Amino acid sequence: MTRPDKGTRTANGESSVFFSESDGYWHGFVTMGIKDDGSLDRRHCKSKSEQKLRKKVKEFEADREAGRLAQTSRVPTLAEWMAFYLDTICTRLVASGKMAPRTLDDYRSKTRVWIIPLLGQHRLNRLLPEHLDKAYSQMHLKGRSPSTVLKVHRILSRALSVAVRREKLNRNVATLIDAPAAADTEIEAFTREEARRILKAAEGRRNAARWSVALALGIRQGEALGLRWSYIDLESGVIRAWFQVQQANFQHGCEDPHACGAKWHRPPCKTPCRIHVHTPDCSANCKNRKHACPKRPCGKNCGEHARFCPRRTGGGIVFRPRKGRRKLTLQCPPELLPVLRAHRETQDLERLMVGDAWQDHDLLFPRPNGTPESRTEDWKEWKRLLKIAGVRDGRLHDARHTAGTLLIEQGVHIRVVQEILGHTRVTTTEKYTHVAAPQVRDATARMGAALWGE
Repeated sequence: MTRPDKGTRTANGESSVFFSESDGYWHGFVTMGIKDDGSLDRRHCKSKSEQKLRKKVKEFEADREAGRLAQTSRVPTLAEWMAFYLDTICTRLVASGKMAPRTLDDYRSKTRVWIIPLLGQHRLNRLLPEHLDKAYSQMHLKGRSPSTVLKVHRILSRALSVAVRREKLNRNVATLIDAPAAADTEIEAFTREEARRILKAAEGRRNAARWSVALALGIRQGEALGLRWSYIDLESGVIRAWFQVQQANFQHGCEDPHACGAKWHRPPCKTPCRIHVHTPDCSANCKNRKHACPKRPCGKNCGEHARFCPRRTGGGIVFRPRKGRRKLTLQCPPELLPVLRAHRETQDLERLMVGDAWQDHDLLFPRPNGTPESRTEDWKEWKRLLKIAGVRDGRLHDARHTAGTLLIEQGVHIRVVQEILGHTRVTTTEKYTHVAAPQVRDATARMGAALWGE
């Protein structure tokens, strides 16, 4: 039997089986669907045995009816799959609100820095647990913290889980090894006296009420910067911290970001950039990369200039639900209400002075033009306050720890503290109990009185 004409075989989309005298094999062609370019997706198989070939054809047809399409080409490498996972799947999750833009930025960063250089060359079906063990060991040797290694493991595990669900893989090798353990971070809270000194240092500064809110309510940075006047009742003191504000990063929309950079990204460069190529007058071994923008375009991975790409995607101000599974409604302390009222009056005067340049986003703590304050500038202001107050250096998140610790020290029940801080699990709130020194001293004094007192 000779091979049928190709047009006849594909006209009705039915499977075809024939024997080829030229090579002595039985051949089978099965139509699985339509490719991205609109052409028919025809799969080929061959065998010396007609029976084995027909069995293989039936397997293809069964996969087609069940919606399981076999691979049309070689298995992708991990680098190729991560590119699809981040650019298509995760980007869709961000657009639907199921993933935070900052989370995707973190995924991209750790994939670019660690996953692709250490594991990207392996094909998905040839990735072994030993490859992951070796990669994590290299990260430890380079001084990366256990929490960073754990984040990389989780990103990789989630990407491979999606590959398994889509039948790109038979197993997720990330689940076959013990996940890297991240050490619990110690709670470092400011004392009551230090907290008061911080509030004293904030008096008279712009958005001073921002730090009263941080220390009194214990809300996170994104939640504080995302507070809006329409969600605050200055009469009853009810504060609905339901959202957080984020600045989503832009992504290149052009096919070749480097070519795009040559045309569009050069003019906006006004500050030194570490990743620019050397200027012509540099020696071959020059190690100083802090040059102003040269005549040539940016070097590889100049991601900060994506905002100038004419076809850029994403980016801009985003209000997202707060971290956690529920909406957080708080009761404002009575002493904080006059502080917020005075802050609103000051902001109204600021709006009048700015005039038409004011961009109203209804925010409590915006920039001088009304737009959301950046996390970086907010962090810098916190660091300045600590120096002015003369207290130890600390993280911005330590303000949240301070609020939880002060509540425990005042004898507030741990379940109430959990509700105020918005913790999903009480075990998270229990971390504050071991730092409440006044309660511990009181308990030990009572024990001493019970055993040795009169």
